[in-house]
Amino acid sequence: MIKVNLLPVKRRKKARPVPTFLVSGILLTFIVAIIMAYTAYFFSSRLSDRQDQFAANERKIAELKERIKEVEDFERRNKIFEDRNAVIEKLSKNKSLPVKVLDELSAIIPLGIWYQRMELKGNNISIDGVGFKNDEIVTFVNNVKKSDLFQEVYLRESKRGSEGRGGTPLYMFKITFQVKA
Repeated sequence: MIKVNLLPVKRRKKARPVPTFLVSGILLTFIVAIIMAYTAYFFSSRLSDRQDQFAANERKIAELKERIKEVEDFERRNKIFEDRNAVIEKLSKNKSLPVKVLDELSAIIPLGIWYQRMELKGNNISIDGVGFKNDEIVTFVNNVKKSDLFQEVYLRESKRGSEGRGGTPLYMFKITFQVKA
C-alpha cells in the first residue's frame, strides 16, 4: 500500500543565487564611498594647511609692514640729520669765508682807496668805496680780477664825487663780484 500524506509540508525554497553584478555594484559603491571620504579628508586637510599658511603669511606681512615703517622712519630721521649736518658744515665753512674775503681784500687794496660799505650775500660781494684817483680804482679792480678767490668782477660805477678835506677831489665807485666756491 501506498502512503499518501495530504498534510501540507513546509518546503524550503532553494536560495536563489545573488547576481554578481549586484555584489560587484555594492562593492564598487563601497569602494567609491571610501575613496570619496579619503579625498574629502585629503582636500579638507590641504585646505586647513593652506588656511594656516595664509594666516602665517598675513602675520609675516604685518610684521614686514612694521619693519618697513621703521625703515621709512629711520630714513626720514637720517635725512633730517643729513640736512642738519649739511647746514652745520655749510655754516662752519662759510664762517671763515668773511675772514678770507676781508684778508684778501686788505691784501690787494692800493693806497688811496677805502671802503664805505661792503655787503656779503651768499657768494656775492658788493663794495662801495672812495678813492683819491680814478687810476687807483682801476688798479683795485684789476687786483680783484687777478685774485684767485674772486670771479665775475664788475665795476658798476665810478664817478667823481664831492671834495674831501682840503679840497681834494674824491672818486666814488661801486664794484660787485663773486667768491669762487
